[in-house]
Amino acid sequence: MLFYWFLKFVAIGPVVKLVLRPRAEGTSHVPRTGAAILASNHLSAADWVFMPLALRRRVTFLAKSEYFTGRGVKGFLQRAFFAGAGQVPIDRTNASAAENAIRTGLRILRGGRLLGIYPEGTRSPDGRLFRGKTGVARMALETRVPVVPVAMVYQPRSWPLVGRRLPRVCVRFGQPLDFSRYEGLAGDRFVERSITDEIMYEIMTLSAQEYVDVYGARVKKSMDATGASAAEVLLRMTPPAEESAERAPESLAG
Repeated sequence: MLFYWFLKFVAIGPVVKLVLRPRAEGTSHVPRTGAAILASNHLSAADWVFMPLALRRRVTFLAKSEYFTGRGVKGFLQRAFFAGAGQVPIDRTNASAAENAIRTGLRILRGGRLLGIYPEGTRSPDGRLFRGKTGVARMALETRVPVVPVAMVYQPRSWPLVGRRLPRVCVRFGQPLDFSRYEGLAGDRFVERSITDEIMYEIMTLSAQEYVDVYGARVKKSMDATGASAAEVLLRMTPPAEESAERAPESLAG
């Protein structure tokens, strides 16, 4: 835990704040104590850095297990870094990966902590907001904690001194969403889909992104297989039926 605060206040945080000067809006919407889900869009591999910097509390993310299984000195350093930075590994290589991710998330929330997740399950392939997976809804229902929608907003700007364009970063926290009206309905896929869609709508409102009712992971898979752009892939796709495998709220995947 000490390493987390070292990274935030000594190693990474000051450099990021000095160079990129990220802004934060609505931080008062995040509970000062107790568990909550921070559900965010996912545009960059650096998202997990900017969100915690905006808050005084520690944020725990679910991370793909590959970050924790490396060998040798490099593997040790990578494992130590992600563990110290507040990441918890999840195995996505087996059929029960989604369930394991949810159970891990539930354990974190029942411990009274903040859980940061990306309902899209992967980074956006083209900057738009994609369909959310329902794992976030199940965790909210089972733990009865609020869900705080979060939007990462990156706006390009010129940096004459370094001769390149670096983003202006803003982290927007929305009003907490209370789903207590659905108490006892965890496992109902229609209710979980409704809750997930409500969360994604709030993220869309905060981020001003265009919403696409297709899973981002499906788009990426088709892009890799065909070499087509996201726009070309989407022209051939239709919104998918709900599948249990689409529940997993991945974090640093993609």
